[in-house]
Amino acid sequence: MKDYIKHINKDFESRARLGIMSVLMVTESVNFSYLKEALQLTDGNLSSHLRTLEEAGYLQVEKQFIGRKPSTSYQATKQGTTAFKNHLDALERLILTNKNQD
Repeated sequence: MKDYIKHINKDFESRARLGIMSVLMVTESVNFSYLKEALQLTDGNLSSHLRTLEEAGYLQVEKQFIGRKPSTSYQATKQGTTAFKNHLDALERLILTNKNQD
């Protein structure tokens, strides 16, 4: 097995988790509503994927009140950023290694 294959991370295989981490790579922090709209997910579906990434240590969650309204924001942890970059690098190496194979 090629070395890069072991860096393809199952935590990022779903479209939703790939989208969440992609958004978090280009912004410091985003709130739940933004992610829901950007990724076109239901509340329950988004919550489930966010919880999985949080449990893996890839997300930091901050809950606060703005006025009387609850607001939850998400930020990638250093561990999450590293894991996601390794995942993307492994995918790129997989593609480039097999690009001209007929």
